[in-house]
Amino acid sequence: MASCCNSMGLEGFFSTAFRSAKRSSNAHPIPSSFLSSSSSSSSHLDTRCFPLKTNSFSVSHSPSFTIKASSSSSTTIAEPEGIKINSVPTKPFEGQKTGTSGLRKKVQVFMQENYLSNWIQALFNSLPPKDYKNGVLVLGGDGRYFNREAAQIIIKIAAGNGVGKILVGREGIMSTPAVSAVIRKRKANGGFIMSASHNPGGPEYDWGIKFNYSSGQPAPESITDKIYGNTLSISEIKMAEIPDVDLSRLGVTKYGNFSVEVIDPVSDYLELMESVFDFQLIRSLLSRSGFRFVFDAMHAVTGAYAKPIFVDKLGASLDSISNGVPLEDFGHGHPDPNLTYAKGLVNTMYSENGPDFGAASDGDGDRNMILGKKFFVTPSDSVAIIAANAQEAIPYFRNGPKGLARSMPTSGALDRVAEKLSLTFFEVPTGWKFFGNLMDDGKLSICGEESFGTGSDHIREKDGIWAVLAWLSIIAYRNKDKKPGETLVSVSDVVKEHWATYGRNFFSRYDYEECESEGANKMIEYLRDLVSKNKEGAKYGKFATKPYTCCPTYCNILILYLFNCLRFLIVGDYVLQFADDFAYTDPVSFSSLHFSWSLLKM
Repeated sequence: MASCCNSMGLEGFFSTAFRSAKRSSNAHPIPSSFLSSSSSSSSHLDTRCFPLKTNSFSVSHSPSFTIKASSSSSTTIAEPEGIKINSVPTKPFEGQKTGTSGLRKKVQVFMQENYLSNWIQALFNSLPPKDYKNGVLVLGGDGRYFNREAAQIIIKIAAGNGVGKILVGREGIMSTPAVSAVIRKRKANGGFIMSASHNPGGPEYDWGIKFNYSSGQPAPESITDKIYGNTLSISEIKMAEIPDVDLSRLGVTKYGNFSVEVIDPVSDYLELMESVFDFQLIRSLLSRSGFRFVFDAMHAVTGAYAKPIFVDKLGASLDSISNGVPLEDFGHGHPDPNLTYAKGLVNTMYSENGPDFGAASDGDGDRNMILGKKFFVTPSDSVAIIAANAQEAIPYFRNGPKGLARSMPTSGALDRVAEKLSLTFFEVPTGWKFFGNLMDDGKLSICGEESFGTGSDHIREKDGIWAVLAWLSIIAYRNKDKKPGETLVSVSDVVKEHWATYGRNFFSRYDYEECESEGANKMIEYLRDLVSKNKEGAKYGKFATKPYTCCPTYCNILILYLFNCLRFLIVGDYVLQFADDFAYTDPVSFSSLHFSWSLLKM
């Protein structure tokens, strides 16, 4: 994945904020409640969009789209309090292996008869009854294609399995961080998240589902392994015979002892953010005439949160929010906040007289990208800088962070902060659940991944808007004593000061999509061989590395990168600190895991 910072033409970025993007013919129309009624050609979103306490928030779906009913005959197995529970016969599907981020497939796969239903029932079959019987579960998603229909399926199976109550975001909308927050605040037993994260949406693209536990964190492998096992032997689905729930209106719908409450997807999360950050401090920054802020919601779920938080609460101008209407196909875009897919924001930030601060978030709102004027903050630097400034700038950390952690592929910038501040530090495998265990045990406060994920122990998911607010807090704190007209401390100033204090870690990431596993496995074998032959203290300078030719070109690039990239950055020899084949022992559960990841650190 190459970085893309060249001029691409923004066609009036600020004047077209909230303008509906060009979409494929499969994209669903924007509901009229989203748009200004003053003019059909208006390029601005009505300021009534996404209010906290009205019914105008809506993501429309195709009226012609239907879910195929099961063709198999069903048997009534119970009628508790007047609810008929049917046993629907089914057969297993191959490939329902649940990973770190749940189950993800093309949407057409999920639309197969009983495909989603099998996985949901397998989940209930995997949980101890005390974890859901007569309990409360949260349901939300990123608004992508198929979410509304999937929500009705999940509600009916939950009722069929004895769940007491479902809390669902209006129109099925709720960001991943917000689901975690609602689970924790309302002491729910867990929650379903309908999302394929930063992957594209629409009839031809991706859909996903995952389950979070009562702490708000993704289900552990002990559960996901059971889910997969149960998908291989499932024979029936327990489904309540109840009408579809109207998800467009706030309120409670009851069916006997089972109820569904449609809740505002923003209010609980906003309340949490107000308890973490000094909103008045941030508001003072955004109100400065010499400070310009932009946020790109990428037509994804954070569009529902951007106006209530940044505009209504913090005083940013409405046109500072770009692509702020959640669409089922994300405006025919790829909702991944990086230099390639958020190229419109990048062009704006690198333009002459560009804004001072820019940010973007992804499909389900758990990732973020931070930019200054003509300046990109790497995710690895971002989490380190937040950690270094948290105690001063963020009230939630007024007593200091408990500990810091990063994923193995993330650069060592955070390590340096932990060392200098004498904080406990952890290096974990990729997957936010590994951070969650440390948080639950009181060992960890701030963490991050190089894949644009940053967060803290306020919830048990990474959190895109939290990261944006953390950065705004840092910039606001650094400028709180500046008088009108004085030059403000910028994003680049903060980053360069951090480098001067802690040192700078150089880091590159290369993404290769849809590669064959055979070549990738050979590359890992080759790296393991290199690790076994290269020891601490080995010196490397100007040398030639023979390309590795038994696997595809992308492997050669990675291996050349591992051994050669630093010689372009450092004059003279550099020394190998260590080389290892990464393994992890969880300091809470003491479980040991081994991964196919080889690491050479210079």
